[in-house]
Amino acid sequence: MDNDQFKPVAFDPKAHAATKRETDPAFRAAYDALDDEFAALGALLLARKEAGLTQADVAARMGVSQPVLARIESSLGSRKHSPSLATLRRYADACGKKLVIQMVDSGNHPGIG
Repeated sequence: MDNDQFKPVAFDPKAHAATKRETDPAFRAAYDALDDEFAALGALLLARKEAGLTQADVAARMGVSQPVLARIESSLGSRKHSPSLATLRRYADACGKKLVIQMVDSGNHPGIG
């Protein structure tokens, strides 16, 4: 085998994050602080997938451009510009869904309780 040949290194980001979360308290706190943003983004992406729509499809139904929709989806992870409830409602409508907000017991989330 040629020594100059590309040899990818296997990397499992979920496993890495799980291990790091178990061993590094600062990482765990930072990771857990993003839990609600990850859940919200997951809900958007699932709604779009279940509707069988692309970003361009949802954007057209919302009356915005595809790059604007991409920013809406990515803003949930960045915490810079969270979408308004009206925007989330329009997104849900575009996917044939209804926006529902719930509050659940906090469990062991730091800073809550």
